[in-house]
Amino acid sequence: MAKFLLIRFSSIGDIVLTTPVIRCLKKQVDGAEVHFLTKDSFRSVVEHNPFIDKLHVLAHSRELMIHELKEENYDYVIDLHHNVRTLGVKKELAKKSFSFYKLNIEKYIYTSLKLNVLPKVHIVDRYLATLKSFGVKNDGAGLDYFISSKDETHKQDIPASHHAGYIACVIGAAHGTKKWPVNKWKEFATQMDHPLIILGGNDDAENGKEIASADPVKIYNACGKFSINESADLIRKAKIVVTHDTGLMHIAAAYKRPIVSLWGNTVPSFGMYPYYGTNSVGGSNPDGGNKPYDILQVNKLRCRPCSKIGYDKCPLGHFKCMQKIEVDDVLAAVKKRL
Repeated sequence: MAKFLLIRFSSIGDIVLTTPVIRCLKKQVDGAEVHFLTKDSFRSVVEHNPFIDKLHVLAHSRELMIHELKEENYDYVIDLHHNVRTLGVKKELAKKSFSFYKLNIEKYIYTSLKLNVLPKVHIVDRYLATLKSFGVKNDGAGLDYFISSKDETHKQDIPASHHAGYIACVIGAAHGTKKWPVNKWKEFATQMDHPLIILGGNDDAENGKEIASADPVKIYNACGKFSINESADLIRKAKIVVTHDTGLMHIAAAYKRPIVSLWGNTVPSFGMYPYYGTNSVGGSNPDGGNKPYDILQVNKLRCRPCSKIGYDKCPLGHFKCMQKIEVDDVLAAVKKRL
């Protein structure tokens, strides 16, 4: 029996994208005991995953965490984050480790010189490459997302007008340059002849309120009203998910929901577009044919991508990468999938 520690500290989307590694390792290596280490703030993203034997979290004391991990006496450490912090953990544990290659140099060349030298490989397959020496292969089943029964939403949690079905609109994102402008969302919501649920965190509540003001019956502002797992359940029950490049996009892909994704300063070429697994219709090729998602982005924009992560505001002030995504194009993509 081999004992593995998998590390991914953050964030929601990145952790969800590691779930094929967790599942394939547990199912394909006989007797594998799989532990997972993340930040305490992201515990809920993986705490119900049945392929994880034990969850460890980085909370208040790094020293205590290291002590607990040393007590486990792992055989291998699988580093799916590969930063200074995980380097410290690996040094402390002094076990054989395998690390995910982040392509930082290639991303720097793309964001700075606008030369795309990135491999056409999804990040899921780059994560899985860390397990190559154990004979682990991609099973094609896509991403996982598990919640408990207490996190499930009920009809009384949303308006009666939405009980027959709704479109989930994810207006939040970690960085401002990943967000479609509020006036665009409001115009979309006004013209979309279908019940909508607006999803985001507490920071998005005011923007959600502004969008919902266009039609308070048709549009339900759920920003800040549900936990991440409750929001995931609302995503699971949606007809279609319209979303930025964010964690809930990857949760939607885990639940095999049709996605219309809006891309600003980041690009699908970074390898983090919606991933459904090779067993799904259309697979996970962003240039594929009958795929279960749409990518809306402004191509041939000289300043894009400006960052591998994002900024609070457009560095050049014009924000063309999002301003030029037209409402009519989003409406057409959604109506096609309805």
